[in-house]
Amino acid sequence: MKPKTIIEPFKIKSVEPIRFTTREEREVLLKEAGYNPFLLPADDVLIDLLTDSGTSAMSAKQWAGIMEGDESYAGSKSFYRFEAVIKSITNMKFIIPTHQGRAAEKILFTIVGGPGKYFPNNTHFDTTRANVEFSGAEAVDLLNEVGKHPEIRADFKGNMDVEKLEAFIKEKGVENIPLCMITVTNNSGGGQPVSMQNIKDVKAVCNKYGIPLFLDACRFAENAYFIKIREKGYENKTPLEIAQEMFSYADGVTMSAKKDALVNIGGFLAMNDDELAMKCRNLLIVTEGFPTYGGLAGRDLEAVAQGLLEIVDEHYLQYRIRSIEYLGERLVAAGVPIIEPPGGHAIYIDAKRFLPNIPADQYPGQSIVCELYLEGGVRSVEIGSVMFGKYDKNGKLIPAMMELVRMAIPRRVYTQSHIDYLIEVIIEVFKNRDKLKGYKFTYEAPMLRHFTARFKPII
Repeated sequence: MKPKTIIEPFKIKSVEPIRFTTREEREVLLKEAGYNPFLLPADDVLIDLLTDSGTSAMSAKQWAGIMEGDESYAGSKSFYRFEAVIKSITNMKFIIPTHQGRAAEKILFTIVGGPGKYFPNNTHFDTTRANVEFSGAEAVDLLNEVGKHPEIRADFKGNMDVEKLEAFIKEKGVENIPLCMITVTNNSGGGQPVSMQNIKDVKAVCNKYGIPLFLDACRFAENAYFIKIREKGYENKTPLEIAQEMFSYADGVTMSAKKDALVNIGGFLAMNDDELAMKCRNLLIVTEGFPTYGGLAGRDLEAVAQGLLEIVDEHYLQYRIRSIEYLGERLVAAGVPIIEPPGGHAIYIDAKRFLPNIPADQYPGQSIVCELYLEGGVRSVEIGSVMFGKYDKNGKLIPAMMELVRMAIPRRVYTQSHIDYLIEVIIEVFKNRDKLKGYKFTYEAPMLRHFTARFKPII
């Protein structure tokens, strides 16, 4: 028989205890943290869905690699394994290790960015946008129209709007666009996948104007699996084969290995351009370390290499995507508004529909984030006007395109019982949504303010 239940494709070999808190304790803890879950001690969190970055459980083979890591400063054998595995997936000529994805972004945009430059993307995530803007350039999102509507179901809501891309290039001038980027899957847009056809179409436009195409490939394997199950012609291909085709259309890659490489630290920058690679390696030496370790210990290079081999396992990816889908289905059945269909690594609550009574300048997503913690010790993150809002010249908020709450599921960490508990917490908050209040800032940093901001409720 063909089993109907999709089980975890692994056995649990080591466990970590969870500390339980009461609502009364959490009220004090959240107030002390300035109503920003980023500032909570992790030990005071029951279910931690703040991010799926660096929070995965590593496998026995990854831990074995930790022991085998070669800590030579230059020419470590662990680097050559790291390089060989990445080349086998991406087919890129130059592989540059970094300690995480934002370090790769910082190096890349420091070199190719600057005032008067523009970088189109389907949707930039927070650190990508920050590194573009820190260079003096402008990050521009060209998400397709259906991706802007959480309630509409479509297979590839992460796609870039190809017509808008070409119009944008004509408007700004080829000389002012050093590269184009596609984020797979589209994190800011709800973890939604990008189709192979869209990648090919974007590449065709880039080729037409001589603009390099880079992939932000943090979740490339999850994107590849979505292509397998949703895009005609790929149903009989393996996730690895699909990933290899995705990368074949790219001229370069940035990756935080803390996502789809199943590790707690690490990343890389990869490309085919000899001159750009030389410049990136020179800056790497100044900021990260020698080109064969790039800010990572040899043991971490080993863990990344092994994780990249494990992430393209079809049984794992089937379990991963289905477990997120299960959570989404249960919430939709209870009437909770989310981005539909569920994405690859997280569920995104649509805060606008969840709390229509709280305006954007009172941050409805932050209100939900705080209440999820108070109700059940669940830590999540606002992805809306706290994270992406800007101010006009009069100091008035320019809201984000969507007001979302992301619950990112760490890989191989939580069981179905944890997810069922999470569902109960979310539904309880939804039932009592009329009691929720808005929030206002008491402190905000000039960039990436969501990490360190402090708030207070509006009484």
